[in-house]
Amino acid sequence: MKQSARNPNNLPTKVCPVCEREFTWRKKWEKNWEHVKYCSKKCSKSS
Repeated sequence: MKQSARNPNNLPTKVCPVCEREFTWRKKWEKNWEHVKYCSKKCSKSS
């Protein structure tokens, strides 16, 4: 059975406190999404 592609419109989003941009859930953050605060390493280093 073929798996359907993930719909990007249904993924959760957050706002980065450093750059104030909205970023979307990523597979690599699946296990710790509730602890993710920054959209990138650059933003996390500049906080």
